[in-house]
Amino acid sequence: MSRLSERPLQKPASPAESHHAISPEFSFEQRRELLRIAREAILFVFNPQSVPETPPVASWLLEPRGVFTTLYLNRDPGHSLDHQLRGCVGYAMPVAPLGRAVAETARAAAFDDSRFPPLTGEELASLEISLSILSPLVPIHPDEVKVGRHGLLISAGAHRGLLLPQVPIENGWDRETFLQQTCVKAGLPQNAWREGATIQAFAAEVFGEMDVRVPS
Repeated sequence: MSRLSERPLQKPASPAESHHAISPEFSFEQRRELLRIAREAILFVFNPQSVPETPPVASWLLEPRGVFTTLYLNRDPGHSLDHQLRGCVGYAMPVAPLGRAVAETARAAAFDDSRFPPLTGEELASLEISLSILSPLVPIHPDEVKVGRHGLLISAGAHRGLLLPQVPIENGWDRETFLQQTCVKAGLPQNAWREGATIQAFAAEVFGEMDVRVPS
């Protein structure tokens, strides 16, 4: 399976930013289930006996979807500004059922992101997980790109680069800068989007463990 590593936000998107990208598709309980799958996939590497037997898989988890799992270390729980990026890996294309894609990208973000050393057991206590569930990719004209709503995948030949919808918001980019930076991510000249590169867009529903935590 093709896998892309992504350098996303330096902190999770707020609920308002998350819902700006796409109308909520997943319920509170579905979000909790997806985040549980992600965390248990990581825990299993440290201690296979710590994860209970997986119950029957719900039908909605079997739909192929693109997914990015982002990991943060939070030394001060409850304060998103203290989050430190720890890894992010995803599938831009719907190459696996949603449940499996979440598990695989969570493990890869924890242990296979080449920008970071493998996650350690000592870091588990401060680990926060965020998921970005992608809609299908569709071709888009540059003039139709909406900052804050669309993520982009730009490709030419063997080069391709992806940026999530929240990235230009956090960096204060306008549409043209967003297109340019996605080209840079692909290893292409900044103006490749004007010169024949393929431009595809997607939306993403972004949520993290802080969003589904039930107050004690």
